[in-house]
Amino acid sequence: MNKKAVVLLSGGLDSATVLALAREQGYETYALSVSYGQRHVAELAAAQRVAAALGAVRHQTLHIDLDAVGGSALTDRSIAVPETPVTGIPITYVPARNTLFLSLSLGWAEVLGATDLFIGVNAVDYSGYPDCRPAFIDAFEQLANVATKAGVEGACFRIHAPLLKLSKAEIIREGLRLGLDYGLTVSCYQADEQGRACGRCDSCRLRAAGFAEAGIADPTPYR
Repeated sequence: MNKKAVVLLSGGLDSATVLALAREQGYETYALSVSYGQRHVAELAAAQRVAAALGAVRHQTLHIDLDAVGGSALTDRSIAVPETPVTGIPITYVPARNTLFLSLSLGWAEVLGATDLFIGVNAVDYSGYPDCRPAFIDAFEQLANVATKAGVEGACFRIHAPLLKLSKAEIIREGLRLGLDYGLTVSCYQADEQGRACGRCDSCRLRAAGFAEAGIADPTPYR
């Protein structure tokens, strides 16, 4: 039997690459997206396209209400998305987002009998988010193995973050090696309903710079 893995799939460039990598490693992939009140909901449609294109066994979207928590430009539409570089942790940080996402994927993995979880965090070309660091991944893996029935009964959960130490250009090259069509993905923090990018937010700048460094034409549709 093929081994199973739950892959967090936002619909963006990084998570799509991770799904392709998990498939290459021989996993049956179960893709999990989260509708959390994000302003860039076009990424959820992108996640459906990517999951279908990469042959996920199942793709489901769970719903949580992080816009009720607020505190982030991605969930509170009264806070403007920054369009120039900032220092420190930006206002696009969503409090506890990756902790919640990994918790949801852990619960589904336990039900599926899977012990491998994949997430597309990156500590090189990223926006300064604390939940994209190696220390966070290591800590959550320890938590997974003491906080679950499967873990205390001997299962060994592993959190895979294969992009953690790659630059955006290196990530793009990996995806292209695997035949990934980045035109299916949406990365922009304020993409419109058609998935067209603003070209100005931090995520757009990182994405565009990655394609430029990789020497690859950027397939992103801009409005």
